[in-house]
Amino acid sequence: MKPFNIFIYALLFSTLMGCKNTQVIVHDRQLAVPSSYLSNSDSLNSADLKWQKFFGDTILKDLINVAIKNNLDLLSALQKVEILKTTAVANKASLFPSANLNTSFLQRKFGLYTMDGAGNITTEITPGQIVPIHLPDFYIGLQTNWEVDVWGKLRSKRKASLMRYLSGNEGKNAVLSNIIANVANSYFELQALDSELELIQKTLQLHQTALDLSIALKSAGRSNEVAVNQFKAQMLNAQAYEKELNQTILEVENKINFLLGRFPQPIIRKELSLNDSLFIQPRFGVPAQLLKNRPDIRQAEFNLLAAKADVKSAKAAFYPTLNITGAFGFQAFNPAFLFTTPESMAYSLLGSLIAPLINRNAIKAEFKNANALQQNALFDYQKSILTGYTEVYNEVARLNSLEEIFVLKTEEVGELEKAAGGSLELFKTGRSSYLEVLTVQQGLLRSKIELIHMKKKQLYTISNIYKALGGGWR
Repeated sequence: MKPFNIFIYALLFSTLMGCKNTQVIVHDRQLAVPSSYLSNSDSLNSADLKWQKFFGDTILKDLINVAIKNNLDLLSALQKVEILKTTAVANKASLFPSANLNTSFLQRKFGLYTMDGAGNITTEITPGQIVPIHLPDFYIGLQTNWEVDVWGKLRSKRKASLMRYLSGNEGKNAVLSNIIANVANSYFELQALDSELELIQKTLQLHQTALDLSIALKSAGRSNEVAVNQFKAQMLNAQAYEKELNQTILEVENKINFLLGRFPQPIIRKELSLNDSLFIQPRFGVPAQLLKNRPDIRQAEFNLLAAKADVKSAKAAFYPTLNITGAFGFQAFNPAFLFTTPESMAYSLLGSLIAPLINRNAIKAEFKNANALQQNALFDYQKSILTGYTEVYNEVARLNSLEEIFVLKTEEVGELEKAAGGSLELFKTGRSSYLEVLTVQQGLLRSKIELIHMKKKQLYTISNIYKALGGGWR
C-alpha cells in the first residue's frame, strides 16, 4: 500500500472516530419580548441620547467628566478589555505558520564502537581529510511550524476570543453607565440633603419663636412649665437632626469624591428647586431596543456566541490534527564552509497527523463542559433580557406614581402651612393648646421633608430610567 493511501485511510478513520460523542445539546427556550411598557408605544428612546445632552446641570456634567477620567473601576475595566484584546490577537496569529530564525553550534563525539563512530573513521569529510572524532556542527536557517486548521478548531478559538473581547468592551460600557448613574443620583441626594438642612434651619427659627412665646405666656400665668419643656424638647430634636444632616452631607460628598477617584473635598452643587418641573422628559421607546442599547444584554449575547465557538472548538478536538514543520538553512562542520552552496544547504519537511484513539475521556469531558457552559450562557442571556425589561417597566410605573404623589404632597404642605400659622396665633390668644401647635409643626416639618424626598425620588427615577434603557455609555 502506498504511503499516501495509508495517510488518507488514517485520516478517514480518525474522522469517523471523532464523530462519536459530539452531540451538541441546547435547550433554546425563546423569550417573547413584550411590544411596549405599560401600553406605551413610542419609537423615540432616551437611551440614544448622549449623557451630555440628557443631563442639563453643567456642574453635574463636570463631575461626571472627572469620574470618567479617574474612576478606578472604569480604569480597571479598560485594562481588562486590553487583556482580552491581546488574547484575541494571539489566537488570530495561531491560524498562520510561524517562522523562527535558528542559529546553533553543536560539538559532538560519537562512540567508536557505534555505527556512526566506526563509519566516520573511514570516511573522508573533505578530500584527504577523515571525519574528525570531535565533530563541530554549525547551523543557521529558518524553522517553521504550522497547524493546518482542517476542522476549524483554531478558527473557533479565534472567534471565541474575539467575542470575549467584544463582551469585555460591553462590560466596560456597563461600568461606565453605572458610574454616570451613581454620580447623578449621589448629586441629587446631596441637593435634597441641602434642602432638608435649609428646612431644618428655618424650622429652628420657628421653634425658637414658639419657645419664646411659651415662656412669655408662662410668665403671664397663661401657660405652664410643661408647655415650655415640650417646646424645648422639640427644638433640641431639630438641633440633633441638623447635626445628623451635616454628617450625612459630608459622607455623600465623600461618596461622590470616591466615584471621581479623588480624596475628600467639598462638592459644588446647585440648589434643588421643588417648584421647577423635571429637567427632562424621558422617552422609553420599545422593549426590542434594549437588545442593542443595554450593555449587559449585549455582553451576555457576546458571551453566548463565545460559548458556542468554544463548543465547536471542543468538538474539533476529537478529529485528527495536521501539523507541518519544516526547516531550511545552511549547515557545516566549519564556519568557512557554512554558506557554500549547494553543498552546505540543508532542509527538512515533515507532515504529521495526530489523532486521539485511546483515553479520550479528557476530550469528552472538555466537550461536555463546553456544552454545559453554552447552555448556561444562553440562560444568562435570557435572564439579562428579562431583567432589563423588568427594570424599565418598574421605573416607568414608579415615575408615573411619583408624579401623582408629588402633587398630593404639595397640596398637603400647603394646608399644613395654613394650619401652622393659625394654630400659633390661636395659642397667643389662649384659644389653642400648646399640644395643637406642636402637632401641627411636627406634621408640617414631616410633610416638607417627604416632599423633598419625593422630588429626590423623581430625579432618581429619571436617572435610573436612562440607565435601564441602556443610556450613558455612548
